[in-house]
Amino acid sequence: MPLIEFEVRGNVAEVRLNRPSALNAINAEMEVALGGAWARIDSDPDIRVAVLAGAGDKAFCAGGDLSDLPGSQDGLSLSGLSLGGGLTGLGGRLVRLQKPLIGVVHGHVLGLGFELAACCDILIAADNTRFGLPEARAGFIDHCGPVHRAIRQLPYRVAMAMITASEPLDAERAFQFGLVNEIAAMAALPDTVERWVQKLLACSPLVSQAGKQAALTGLEASLEQAVGQRYPLIDAYAATQDFREASQAWKERRAPQWQGR
Repeated sequence: MPLIEFEVRGNVAEVRLNRPSALNAINAEMEVALGGAWARIDSDPDIRVAVLAGAGDKAFCAGGDLSDLPGSQDGLSLSGLSLGGGLTGLGGRLVRLQKPLIGVVHGHVLGLGFELAACCDILIAADNTRFGLPEARAGFIDHCGPVHRAIRQLPYRVAMAMITASEPLDAERAFQFGLVNEIAAMAALPDTVERWVQKLLACSPLVSQAGKQAALTGLEASLEQAVGQRYPLIDAYAATQDFREASQAWKERRAPQWQGR
């Protein structure tokens, strides 16, 4: 059975961590497979939305499998391939996924699993979800991606409680703090995900991608610098079929038919 399930359904790529017996902990083989999935998603113009989920009913991802990530210090892989979708790779290499990424989490979301979730653009959580950074309680820390995500996406003291005291965060509090977009019962997750997928598919894929690029790149600068610089995907959009379709659809008072080109 593959450790990563990858399926394209229309304009949607579905990626599923498929190691439920190990709570979907990421090992070396999964890391390489995930890296390949992100590359394929970004290189295929027909893929407009990606969805990331985890198999089984106990965990989205319990983090990195330290017993099976060779070629590194203390078991952590340094290849930096897997967590690339706006996600930080193991070892700190930042690879940003161009397409919008919906994360669907449930059960345990720990360590690197927390980082995977925090790197999604839209996050849907089952009502049994518990986010956590167990490093302090376990007495181990090396890869700091989850720490950097937590302090940027959560209130300071909430993040610090997770970082320094391994305090867990349940779905309701995660929603209150803006970490997740929506909470759903496990049985309702498929319908909830499909609703968000349709929202994204109704939008211009090139505009969504251009807006994402500008937003994430702009975060690295001051507001003054961010609003004053140019962004390649925005500059290129005026020459696309979708730009012309948007103009024509507006004139004809109809819904546009996006091509992603």
